[in-house]
Amino acid sequence: MDSLAAVLGAIRSSRGTTQPLLTQQVGLGRSVVAARIAELESAGLVTQAGMGPSTGGRAPRQLRLRAEAGVVVGVDIGATGMEVGVADLSGTVLDFVEESVDIADGPDVVLDRVEVLVDQLLARSGADRDVWGIGVGVPGPVEFATGLPVAPPIMPGWDGYPIRERFAKRWSAPTWVDNDVNLLALGELRTNRAAAAAEDLLYVKIGTGIGAGLVSGGRLHRGTNGCAGDIGHVAVAEAANVICRCGNAGCLEAIAGGAALAREGRRLAETGGSPAMAEILAATGSVTAADVTVAAERGDAAARALLARAGRLVGTTLATLVSFYNPALVVLGGGVVSAGDHVLAAIRESVYRRSLPLATRTLRIEPSSLGEAAGLAGAVHLVLDELFAPRRLARWLPYSSPAGRPELAEAEEASAA
Repeated sequence: MDSLAAVLGAIRSSRGTTQPLLTQQVGLGRSVVAARIAELESAGLVTQAGMGPSTGGRAPRQLRLRAEAGVVVGVDIGATGMEVGVADLSGTVLDFVEESVDIADGPDVVLDRVEVLVDQLLARSGADRDVWGIGVGVPGPVEFATGLPVAPPIMPGWDGYPIRERFAKRWSAPTWVDNDVNLLALGELRTNRAAAAAEDLLYVKIGTGIGAGLVSGGRLHRGTNGCAGDIGHVAVAEAANVICRCGNAGCLEAIAGGAALAREGRRLAETGGSPAMAEILAATGSVTAADVTVAAERGDAAARALLARAGRLVGTTLATLVSFYNPALVVLGGGVVSAGDHVLAAIRESVYRRSLPLATRTLRIEPSSLGEAAGLAGAVHLVLDELFAPRRLARWLPYSSPAGRPELAEAEEASAA
């Protein structure tokens, strides 16, 4: 099964390859590769895609993944918005929809709407094809082995909610649930060439909250229980007297996240410290993190100072991680980063100034090339990575499809826990 998965992986990663090329790429004998290709063709996973260039003899067949054989569903739920999409087996998103959402409305309200959107997308894409799997991201800690949210600070009512069981039953498909920042990191890794080449990277999201996804050796690192990278609740001295939404005092997120920026922006507007934000407050009745960025772009000194402070605080924490983990690439995403360059510049300055010189010698710190789309891409590739892993491929390949086998996710993770 390892050799079968290796041949399939090589075909999946190419737009069209041949048996001689596969033999070189996977390091297996010609007869073994030929036998594995025959198995994959028989299962309907691989098909011919024309003829390859001849090297002097008979032209070899080109092979490709039958991406149209099934679909996978990706669901990326954030604190204030969500993206739901349907993709083929290559990970290409066929259709998607974005909507505003309030995660605090609770799982029944949010997931009821997700189910409506998924059904609409499947119908719109003419999906009489079976759903092979579902990937879900949520903005809080998730125990990956069980798919259960665990005491998520900004998700009231979601603690222990059986998202995986609900969706697995609804579409009779294996379902995986993960933290949204992990999916952002995975989305970058699978669709961004620079991220794939880096192999060791950090994805840092600065939005309503702050979190990080870690990739080591080209693989997502979740830690023992699935909460690796939760840097938003690292203690920082500047926040010693600030109560975080998690209930503790002194968390990074409590003074540098989007909610903190909105709170401080409103305070400055009400006390006369920021004319631009006072104008926004008078016009709209509120101040958001995006409003702080707008004020900074207008030249408001207080707004610029607020963003620079947030970037410095995040950068100082990130510098410790860079020295500890030594990644090749740090990707920055989330609404606070994408709204302007002020935070990005402050983070870069802090990281390069406070990290070990060797750790930053070749380090690149870049904004996400995909933006919020990375979350949906990550949800899709979470499913594909799990389905095509050797241990799981062996369990559904005799049936030619994992559709209708929701136990694939639960049984495997339970045995691994």
